Amino acid sequence: MSTPLGELLRHWRRVRRMSQLALAHHAQVSPRHLSFVESGRSTPSREWIMTLAGALQVPLRERNDLLLAAGYAPLYRESAIAEPAMATIRAALDRVLAHHEPYPAVVMDRHWNLTQANRSAEVMFARLRGTPPATASANVIRLMFDPRELRPHVANWDEVAPALIQRVHREAVGGIPDATTRALLEEVLPPGWRELDRTAPLVPVIPVTFAKDGLTVSYFSMITTVGTPQDITAQELRVESFYPADRETERHRWT
Repeated sequence: MSTPLGELLRHWRRVRRMSQLALAHHAQVSPRHLSFVESGRSTPSREWIMTLAGALQVPLRERNDLLLAAGYAPLYRESAIAEPAMATIRAALDRVLAHHEPYPAVVMDRHWNLTQANRSAEVMFARLRGTPPATASANVIRLMFDPRELRPHVANWDEVAPALIQRVHREAVGGIPDATTRALLEEVLPPGWRELDRTAPLVPVIPVTFAKDGLTVSYFSMITTVGTPQDITAQELRVESFYPADRETERHRWT
């Protein structure tokens, strides 16, 4: 009889496209023991579960789920960004955003919610949206796909939209969108757009070109994440820094 832990292990094996034998070999555990755990005939140790989680590249949040399913206490904290424990990371984020001026840069969580932005990003989004500059609090996917928000001002929409959907899938923590991200895609995308097209050709970079009121700017972006995180929040944060894709954009200042 299967158990919640067994179901989760099978789920992550399917996600990583690994057989029981391949996973056992990669994690250096007994294939027989793995089979027994998945079928509910054996109860693994906490350390054994963490070994499997590492081999499957399970994100920290979902590693806690594995531990809970086996009856163990969660191992990883989820700290609010304002907590003292996150002061070092918070200071690093502030420094990255400030040093990227005069070009836009933002911080997002795993669900593409903006949590921080530098002044250039705040002004850029405000100008495009027709609102006063404010502290970042929007969702990037909603902003990009909502016809009342940024979508009408993306000049190369036919190129950007498919690439952005690919990014949602490929940049998901653990490489697979969670339930919240899937619900977000259900909300903003037509049915035929919701799945990742794995046959689509990959190109080095697709810049996004914004055009409004006679101004045209074009950016590509780079993503920065926290190395070796031991906190769920730290693992799920990422900085997106926008770089000018042409000379005109390089000269533009969001003031």
